[in-house]
Amino acid sequence: MSRTIDGTGIDKVLSEAVDQGAVPHVAAIAADADGVFYEGAAGVRITDTGTQPVSTRTEFRIMSMTKMVATVAALQQMERGELDLAAPVAQYVPAFDELQVLDGFDGDTPRLRAPASRATVKHLLTHTSGLSYWFWNADIKRYEELTGLPNVVPGDRAALRAPLVADPGTRFEYGINTDWLGLVVEAVAGQTLDVVIKEHITGPLGMDDTMFLLDHGRKATKTAVHMKGEDGRWTSAGDVLPDEPQWWSGGHGMHSTPRDYIRFERALLRGGELLGSRILRPDTVDAAFSDQLGGIPFPTEIATADPPITDTLTLGPGWTWGYGLLLNTQDVPGARRAWSGAWAGLLNTHFWIDRTTGICASIYTNSLPFITENEAWKLYQDFEGALYSSL
Repeated sequence: MSRTIDGTGIDKVLSEAVDQGAVPHVAAIAADADGVFYEGAAGVRITDTGTQPVSTRTEFRIMSMTKMVATVAALQQMERGELDLAAPVAQYVPAFDELQVLDGFDGDTPRLRAPASRATVKHLLTHTSGLSYWFWNADIKRYEELTGLPNVVPGDRAALRAPLVADPGTRFEYGINTDWLGLVVEAVAGQTLDVVIKEHITGPLGMDDTMFLLDHGRKATKTAVHMKGEDGRWTSAGDVLPDEPQWWSGGHGMHSTPRDYIRFERALLRGGELLGSRILRPDTVDAAFSDQLGGIPFPTEIATADPPITDTLTLGPGWTWGYGLLLNTQDVPGARRAWSGAWAGLLNTHFWIDRTTGICASIYTNSLPFITENEAWKLYQDFEGALYSSL
């Protein structure tokens, strides 16, 4: 039987964040191996036009929380002996070998060179292939501006031609690795990523509200993406994710509800199984929650290159990366224990799985910029603190 807690302190954190304008709306959920023991929400789906409250059944764009789902799909292929993590990416998707390293600029002309080594599938899993994102890398942002190359969010396949910014295996650089990983999964499966994930992850786990393309009924429960106007009020900025992308993005393309995604978190918390459906072996889950950077340091700070999109990510020392998961190597006082696995989505969704305490949780809004220090980032931490103090 799932534990019971007094959730009034958590409810207060959520409602105050909305009342004070830190976020346009919020839904949060927490569970243990046996089931959900907390659900809460505050605010409405679309602040400037709507009255419909958000809930843990609301559809959110989960953006980079998609990455762990796509990572599990790849790890499943590894378990079946279909995918070799040590193999070059180009063994599965030959176009990867066409990518060069951006080595700076001569005036307004990008300077490109061949990479010193070949990226492996494991490099994609650990964000050490050299691929980047425009919002956390000024060189890629400038490259895209100078060349007209789109970023990955609008769904134009040309975005995958973006160059590397480092030689494979030399540093952690958060980027479009999991988009390429999704192409690898498709090549191995001979199926599109949406089908692979439905057949092997969301279907078996009963995650019927988690998908790339929402049907008409589910679209009616989706939030808008919100940004603050000059007057400090949250207003709808529209949809952001395209309905008809040219490929299903393993890096950011999915929608889900808090109630659905917590099933995925619980499966990982339980060593890869939920209600009789196994999605990974326990030893594979252990590997995902273990340092996979092999001595490459995780950056203590990742500076923003696009402030309207994201704030600077400041974590400090004591973090590393597993397979699809950010890992804290030390206990966080009053919060998650060491070797919890976590990540977030660009529109301010966040999850963590604390295998030591035996809980998992996630918190959702759909707004920009990402992780603003005194708004969404503070709410994440306040929610986590209130949750642990209630246990």
